[in-house]
Amino acid sequence: MRKNKFMLLNLVFAVMLVIAACSSTPTTQPEPEKPASQEEQKPVETEPENENSTPEMDFDMGGRTIKVVAWWDMEIQDNNPDNIQRLENLEALKKKHNFNIEYVSIDFGEYQEKVVASLMAGEPLGDFVRLGKDYAIPALTKQDLLWPVDDYIKNDKVFNQKTTKEYMQYEGKGYGFTEDQSSFINGIFYNRTLMQELGLKPLQEYVDADEWNWDTFLSVAKQANKDRNNDGKLDTWGLAQTGLLEPVLYSNEASLTKEDKQNLEDPKTKEALNFLSKLATEKVGRATEGGDWTEPSTFFRQGNTLMYAGAMYEVEGIMTDMKDYDIGFVPFPKGPSASSYHSGESRYQAITIPKAVENPEQLMYIWEKINEIDSIYEYPGQSTLETHLTDEADINNAREVAEGMLVLDHNTFPSLPFWDFDAELKEGISVSTLIEKYKSPFQAAIDEVYKK
Repeated sequence: MRKNKFMLLNLVFAVMLVIAACSSTPTTQPEPEKPASQEEQKPVETEPENENSTPEMDFDMGGRTIKVVAWWDMEIQDNNPDNIQRLENLEALKKKHNFNIEYVSIDFGEYQEKVVASLMAGEPLGDFVRLGKDYAIPALTKQDLLWPVDDYIKNDKVFNQKTTKEYMQYEGKGYGFTEDQSSFINGIFYNRTLMQELGLKPLQEYVDADEWNWDTFLSVAKQANKDRNNDGKLDTWGLAQTGLLEPVLYSNEASLTKEDKQNLEDPKTKEALNFLSKLATEKVGRATEGGDWTEPSTFFRQGNTLMYAGAMYEVEGIMTDMKDYDIGFVPFPKGPSASSYHSGESRYQAITIPKAVENPEQLMYIWEKINEIDSIYEYPGQSTLETHLTDEADINNAREVAEGMLVLDHNTFPSLPFWDFDAELKEGISVSTLIEKYKSPFQAAIDEVYKK
């Protein structure tokens, strides 16, 4: 139903563009006579529909060029009705407040070094600068290099409140923002065609019954590990990968670090590590064949592996490469201490305003008013989800995990031996041994950043 409605909206938009093109020369109509009293009437001021919208501001930026810096070109494209509204808003704002805008793209490989160096020198490369949380908080915020933006993000129809109030926090203040109301979506892609061939219970039934947890996930993966031609080797697998440390952590609302402390001894974290150890020692995931980080995705696309823990940005490629298969999406299974399903991200990023930049209130006002639109979409990410997911349940699963997105902070600490820890965990070394071995190095890596 939603997908049909979404396609209808786009069709209507296309028809409107054709009509507009065919009506470029309007017919002149005589103006109706005004009632004698109308000229004496004063316009009635009305409150904005959104009570959290910032009231209209009047300022002149003197021809200033506002620079927007990221590791890709953030220029707004006229590729959908929402963006066309944004472009119209931008043009009106440029005229009213006398400014121009420039989008600066810096290669990802050198982005962090260049941007941080410019901030430290007090000469930021832009007015709006996209930063990764892992290197901005606390390293830059503790040096007072970024403006807190809490006072400017009250318009919840524009600004993603979680970004400022949760993800980009430092000592009670928010230092990042975004107008993107969507979240990073990851979970389990699964091959429904293979599931049916193997005679397995539909995975969606576990979700519907609130039974999609680590135990059922483990059971399903093991059931799909089969030698179907009796040659002594597996020819179907239940799970495409063994490296699941991050998704298992966020699926149990656990973490390796928590602000300025290592978190290995937290009960939720111990549960997550013990489950990962079980996956390793029982050899549940498909073993590597010496490939790189893309190997699990390659395994899944071969059509002989039931489940792949992946991210929604991969969906188009998966659907293109697996046209002969029916592909579904369910949340990553819920851990025993979790209250709901989650997606997660460990390198979260958002837009910031350097402290060396003047008039942040004017910049935030402009960003808000560019993005204050009447969206044609019913929910964030609708276009992607309804274009590529064929089942309503899959779409609802993706929306649910997006709503519960968590951000992990262990990448904030460059010296934290994450990969060594993960490798030993996958080797089956006992969790208690690992915690004892790594809690001090973890804390030392944290202190290196927080006490520097």
